[in-house]
Amino acid sequence: MSFTSKRIVNYFFKGLLFVTPLVLTVYIIYYIVQFLDNLLPVPVPGLGILIVLGLITFVGYLANIFITKPIFELIERWLFRIPLVNILYTSIKDLMSAFVGDKKKFNTPVIVKLSEHVSRLGFITQEDLSVIDEEDLVAIYLPHSYNFSGNCFLVPKTNVRVLKGINSADVMKFIVSGGVSELSRAKK
Repeated sequence: MSFTSKRIVNYFFKGLLFVTPLVLTVYIIYYIVQFLDNLLPVPVPGLGILIVLGLITFVGYLANIFITKPIFELIERWLFRIPLVNILYTSIKDLMSAFVGDKKKFNTPVIVKLSEHVSRLGFITQEDLSVIDEEDLVAIYLPHSYNFSGNCFLVPKTNVRVLKGINSADVMKFIVSGGVSELSRAKK
């Protein structure tokens, strides 16, 4: 290949490296917004998503008011009694509360020693497993790279080292990207 051809190929790949993540990000956001906007058939574009976001916020407000809180608790107790719905509802609720609830998880990044020469990054999800008579174990979530899934392992506390001063979101990005994203110290 000539010098000019190498430059052109290099420019192409640099452009591809910039354009592909940008286009995919815009594409995904566009379709999420479009999906949310189409949940309510309103003729004005964008109004559907505003109404959906407003309704979700209003339901959150109602769930915290002293008068309506018992109604939401009653609905939840009712959902807990339905066999298949119980499993689905509680799993989704636990996952959502791990990110946005009062009992946030995924905020303690750790290194887990799997063998003498192999370690993985993960997050502590439960520190106390005495309910299953395993006081020396902790629950660690190990996300998969390039995927929105992962595994939960119970490992000896001695094999877990908390990463101090590292931002949890950066660790999640690092894992999901297969170690390609940069890790940086959390800003104080």
